[in-house]
Amino acid sequence: MSRRSRKKVRLAKPAEHRVASLQGGGTEENWVWGLLLAAATILVYQQAWHAGFIWDDDVYVTENKLLTAPDGLKRIWFSLDSPSQYFPLVYTTFRLEHALWGLHPAGYHWVNILLHAANAVLAWRLLRMLRVPGAWLAAALFALHPVHVESVAWITERKNVLMGLFFLLSLLVWVKFVEASDASRARWKYYGLALFFYALALFSKTTACTLPAALLLIFWLKGMRIDWRRLAQIAPFVALGLGMGLVTVWWERHHQGTQGELFQIGLPERFLVASRAVWFYAGKLLWPANLVFSYPRWTISAGNPLDYLWLLATAAAVAVICFARRYLGRGPEVAALFFAAMLSPMLGFIMLYTFRYSFVADHYQYLASIGPLALAAAGITRALDALMKTKRFLKSFLYGALLMPLGLLSWRQCAMYADSDSLWSATLARNPESWMAHNNIAISLVGKGKVDEAIIHYNKALELDPNYSEAHYNLGNALLRLGRVDEAIAHYQKALQTNPNNLPAHYNLAGVLGQSGRMDAAIDHYNKILERDPNHAAAHNNLGVALGRVGRVDEAVAHYLKALELNPNNAEAHYNLGNTLLQTGQVDEAMARYRKSLELNPNNAAAHNKLAGILRQRGRTDEADAYSQKALEIERRRRP
Repeated sequence: MSRRSRKKVRLAKPAEHRVASLQGGGTEENWVWGLLLAAATILVYQQAWHAGFIWDDDVYVTENKLLTAPDGLKRIWFSLDSPSQYFPLVYTTFRLEHALWGLHPAGYHWVNILLHAANAVLAWRLLRMLRVPGAWLAAALFALHPVHVESVAWITERKNVLMGLFFLLSLLVWVKFVEASDASRARWKYYGLALFFYALALFSKTTACTLPAALLLIFWLKGMRIDWRRLAQIAPFVALGLGMGLVTVWWERHHQGTQGELFQIGLPERFLVASRAVWFYAGKLLWPANLVFSYPRWTISAGNPLDYLWLLATAAAVAVICFARRYLGRGPEVAALFFAAMLSPMLGFIMLYTFRYSFVADHYQYLASIGPLALAAAGITRALDALMKTKRFLKSFLYGALLMPLGLLSWRQCAMYADSDSLWSATLARNPESWMAHNNIAISLVGKGKVDEAIIHYNKALELDPNYSEAHYNLGNALLRLGRVDEAIAHYQKALQTNPNNLPAHYNLAGVLGQSGRMDAAIDHYNKILERDPNHAAAHNNLGVALGRVGRVDEAVAHYLKALELNPNNAEAHYNLGNTLLQTGQVDEAMARYRKSLELNPNNAAAHNKLAGILRQRGRTDEADAYSQKALEIERRRRP
């Protein structure tokens, strides 16, 4: 009996090695498979190596003052100055990179690609630790699947790939914690590391708050009893996630503007959106065709019977998975639960600002996709092992035949993210009703001087969405460039009707009103800006000009001084303050301001002329002539 038992063990080991052939065996082989996975990932993203900046990259990187301000790092972590949500670790990495390579986009793209490659390797190691068949294949599917191109090739989505890194690290050390014996000294070190990596994941992106669900699923997959002791171990993770989740909800509502009729969706509709979204994401994983940056926004109604089909399909899928557990084990159940849990913050139960454009986006399922992909890889691996027990080369060929088309699709998808023009042209080609794409194509056309063409796209965007505040604002800017002032004012006002917190619209409208002599209205708009953003230096400066013109000199001086407190190198504010001081008879102080303005901007002809006039009145003719001559030279250079 014992001899037969030993014989079975000897036969089992080679079989286990064959199953793991695409997961790695010894340490050297692991290195080879890991390097192959990383190299394939980097190669597939070749078209993103030297891509440019696209939508939102200006807010996160190119125009983000937190990356260069002396106190920027402190404000990133401990203020409300972040231009989007609270992603302090993401902005910290951008600040470091800005110091290393400035505004060259290649560096930012390479970091995203390397992070994604690292995540693929970590996913492979995690699935191996969980003894999932075909772990390497699952990781390769994750690395090369085109639905992840948006997360990798878009610099702004650093938050996704960085969060993924720490999320997966947290799961890896959690498995070590779970598998360690109670007497092991390292056990609680693993626990502490899991909590630490989780905090870093949350500081990268709050959707990491779903990690406690993954921790529970690991217990479930391993067949461990989930008792009060294990729930207590997960409680600190829940508390951290809940805290960061509440911060994000507050931030979305009060800083991102997730308010108003557009976001007032009833609970039944939210369930309908969620059920449809789950199937949408599963469908894109199964058949990644027509991937687009901005998908059409669904119209969901609780009164439409057809909208319940997705909910019924979800209920049927749950029943099938539960029934199949007796035959297939807990694997399919865990994969489905992981998929749903990781997607849960993005399914519509919590309103996000981006839902104004679409309820779904490829980057929402970055980590969630690991569940279905791992299940698919396990099924493929087991099926091929059963059919081709000794044909390792043929199995490798079939794996390659599966992965190569995915890699090619991802490589092609990267071309969409080469620059803004490519992005919006491709988006409009696949989603002609994308008012956001029309708006952004128009912005590009304005930058090229094609204002009339841009106006056509702005009008199309507003035809599709009459309440699109940004399009009204941008159209106002375009009309102003053509001298159509009254039309521009009308669109600025419409922009503010749909979004009273559109500060650029307030600012530009105030400027136009001031130039047309409607000072009281201009002052009102500048004050509204400062109510929302008390540190808006340009608004303080322009408000000072408007107040000075209506005789409120003391108030004007106070706003100039505030503008200079916020930005001491504001040459225009120094000049304007000089004008007000001169108006009140404080000539010496005015001269000092004019000189400071010229020190910061030597090409201000008006400041040269002001100084020349004062000096001439004081009999200092030679100095006055020198300033006058300089003003004439500047004006001569400006003539066409």
